[in-house]
Amino acid sequence: MRVRYSFIALAAMLLTVACTHDNPEQARIGEKDYIGKSVGNFDASEWYPGGELGTTNNVLAGSYEDETPAVTMQGLTTAFNFGEAFFERDFTYTNEPFDGLGPAMVRKSCLDCHPGYGHGQWQSSYEANTVRSRGNGYLLVVYHPSDGANSNDGPYVAEVTGMPQTMAVKPFLPPIDEEQISINWLPVASMPSGIPMEFADGEKYQLIYPEVYIPECAFNTDPTPYETGPVAFRLESTIGIPGTGLIDAIPQDSIKAQYQKEAQFVELNPNFWDSAADDFAPGAMYSLAEGALADGTPVEAGTKALKRFTYAMTRASLQDGAGANAIWNITNVTRRDRRYLYTTKAWAKKMGSTESVISYIKEKGDAGQLPKYLAPFYGDGTRENISYLVEHLLGLNKGSDAEEYTKYFVDAWGGEDEMSDSEYYNFMVWHRGLAIPRARNLQKPEVQRGKALFGKMGCAQCHRPRWETKEDNYWAPKIIADKPLPRYQNQVIYPYTDLIHHRLFMINDIHGTWCRTTPLWGRGLSQTNTGRGDRLHDCRARNTLEAIMWHGYSKQSDAYSSAEQFYNLSKEDRDAVISFVDAL
Repeated sequence: MRVRYSFIALAAMLLTVACTHDNPEQARIGEKDYIGKSVGNFDASEWYPGGELGTTNNVLAGSYEDETPAVTMQGLTTAFNFGEAFFERDFTYTNEPFDGLGPAMVRKSCLDCHPGYGHGQWQSSYEANTVRSRGNGYLLVVYHPSDGANSNDGPYVAEVTGMPQTMAVKPFLPPIDEEQISINWLPVASMPSGIPMEFADGEKYQLIYPEVYIPECAFNTDPTPYETGPVAFRLESTIGIPGTGLIDAIPQDSIKAQYQKEAQFVELNPNFWDSAADDFAPGAMYSLAEGALADGTPVEAGTKALKRFTYAMTRASLQDGAGANAIWNITNVTRRDRRYLYTTKAWAKKMGSTESVISYIKEKGDAGQLPKYLAPFYGDGTRENISYLVEHLLGLNKGSDAEEYTKYFVDAWGGEDEMSDSEYYNFMVWHRGLAIPRARNLQKPEVQRGKALFGKMGCAQCHRPRWETKEDNYWAPKIIADKPLPRYQNQVIYPYTDLIHHRLFMINDIHGTWCRTTPLWGRGLSQTNTGRGDRLHDCRARNTLEAIMWHGYSKQSDAYSSAEQFYNLSKEDRDAVISFVDAL
């Protein structure tokens, strides 16, 4: 943790940034003289992408970590700081309050996936289980391709979890041995769309993409995925987390209006949008658990809400979204509303028949040296009973298994959950309370020109700039619904996303082909905060220019026209567009 700056106080401390302008008067005035004012084609509010309640004025290294002014105003700073610790600290097997790691896991901490609180980073190997993994935000996607070996579509394999695990606590073996995972980066020789790999002025660019391979012997499951059909692999990088509470605050009706608008001009994901009915399809809706709205209105279990989080848009509310889910399934740290494991029956079966696992538990148990986390597996001490309990207990992986999980683990450990309700509440105050940094350089003519070109090329049709949060009557699960979370009422925000699926049809594309339009706000500070500026779902774009050109890889791409227009710009105008995107 570190000292933070308030939204107002920092304004007086901002560094004066020297600017070079064609206009001598502008060249004389520093950026701080423009902040909060209308300038060129920017409204005054655009300096504050998260609105007055969601923006930090800090634009230095560490700005992704700042709390929002709403957190400060609501008196939630202490809870925010405690919640931050659960994001940053390594979880262990037994050291409270960061205990409960495993039995299998994706990472030992959230920070392992979100370097500097940002987007994952480009990697040449999959090393979740080494000290060098700090910043390896890659998650594996293992699935059965639906149409040929290189298909991007098909169901996840059932033998490993949706976010496959490559780590396990002793004596268990990880579901996938990460040392056998290979990532090969290949160059694009030419674009199928016909767009050249060199601009007319001679500037060249290079695009690369990953191929992932995992052999059958790397899987510690019974059966292995290879035994149930052809297997394919993709990479997905973690998403930057600042400002996610503001995304949660955008009203569902406003997003529906955006769907209706875009459905007139482009094909939308039929699993999310029913064009004939001009309404959401069943796949767009998520069933909430029992809880309450911010105003205290009870919410029954099964109430439907619109999905808006993750690349595939699998979650509807931040309070049951990517972070709320990840603090459980990335580390496998359970809590009162998740009293079951993030594991699979196939892994449990393999562990129950693995000699090294059974022998370790028996030897430690016979000697009276079993650690707390392994005690439930010892049973009567016979090899047969240990084998049974390992397979049975590691397989408690459904909500319906909660009662039995409680009997064997929670009750046996003195009635304490691995993550308490208050610890989870603090974590969600932190998650919903992360600010978005203010915009930079909006007074510069090249940034203003870049904004105009961004709109002219049609980029803003998907990367919609402006939204309003209205009342932000958020949903919260029952276990924390009686406590306040940061709230962002009546804010004008600029995330630059339409919160809708689109397709770019890239080689080795994202699993499922459809991908949510990524918010652009704050990404220009990625290099400052994380040391890298990688973009797109698997970090294949190492900078903003490469990300734009990937949009034109195929003529089928929903953004092909915009990418083609960008290609035909002059060097000066291309740089202006990039300067604009990086200023957000």
